[in-house]
Amino acid sequence: MVKLALSALISLTLATSAFTATAADASPTAPKKVTLKKRQPVRVAAADTGERVVKRVMRVNGKRKVVYQRVLAAAPAVPTMGDLAGLNGTYDPLDLKSNVALVLDQANAEVLFEKNSNVALPIASITKMMTGLIVVEAKQDMDEILTITDEDVDREKFSSSRLKVGTQMTRGNMLHIALMSSENRAASALGRNYPGGRAAFVEAMNAKARELGMNDTHYVDSNGLSKMNVASARDLAKLAMAAYQQPMLRQFSTDAKATVEVSNGRPMQFGTTNYLVAQPDWTIGLQKTGFINEAGRCLMMQAVIEGRSVIMVFLDSKGKLSRTADAGRMRKWLEALRPANLVGGATAQAYSTGM
Repeated sequence: MVKLALSALISLTLATSAFTATAADASPTAPKKVTLKKRQPVRVAAADTGERVVKRVMRVNGKRKVVYQRVLAAAPAVPTMGDLAGLNGTYDPLDLKSNVALVLDQANAEVLFEKNSNVALPIASITKMMTGLIVVEAKQDMDEILTITDEDVDREKFSSSRLKVGTQMTRGNMLHIALMSSENRAASALGRNYPGGRAAFVEAMNAKARELGMNDTHYVDSNGLSKMNVASARDLAKLAMAAYQQPMLRQFSTDAKATVEVSNGRPMQFGTTNYLVAQPDWTIGLQKTGFINEAGRCLMMQAVIEGRSVIMVFLDSKGKLSRTADAGRMRKWLEALRPANLVGGATAQAYSTGM
């Protein structure tokens, strides 16, 4: 009897132990033996992520340590409309960085140098020179106070502006900073305050272009932010000659800096977008710069070189200082030529490229 009871007790104990072990195995908190494998580095192509891996060697507590860091790769350059048209493959003897170039003798319109000068491309803020010509020829009141409104805010390129909504200044001051500092909101306000509004102003711009024989030109706004504002270098030379006849456009576009009175705020300081106008070795009578991604860097100006008044146009240049550097290359080339080489179109014949 005792043996029977002891046997039953042992069986019960074993069963209880088995149940407890099973329950422990099923418990989510039970420790598990985990074997970790060494993780292999994943190589990702820089073209896919815009990143690259840089190896850096440093010393920590006297010991050499190698660290690999991921850094963002430089974004690829956005091709301009000129690049897409294949103009960047055009050779020229001066190795200009501009895809388009034209130099004319202002006195007789003789072509001294040209490169792809008949190709219509976006002209960015060079547009503002036509804006200024329309305002001046319309004889609008330069003392009238204009107000920057929400309609003047750039929602195409989202460019910045120092003119906040509500800023008030005279039409003359708006024109001044539009030409000197390429102020987009000022140029927009000038177009918006034309009789008939912005649409009538743009129509007047296109009508003036037709009048000047600018057959490759088309405007859609007064500030040049749209890539749909296009013109050829030959057309812009015609615009420069017409604009040069207006003393106000010559003065405003070539001021190096100015203090502009604001009706509802403190006076504001503005400067030029073309540093060449302040250089003592340059004599510049009219100028306008421009830049949007589709247009590249652009420059149109009148200058006196070796006693000769010339019109220069450079479009679709790469690099912030490339357009002014091209102007410098062109000036040195003109200075080195003997006067006989600049007579009778011989130069034009010799240095005409991409046509």
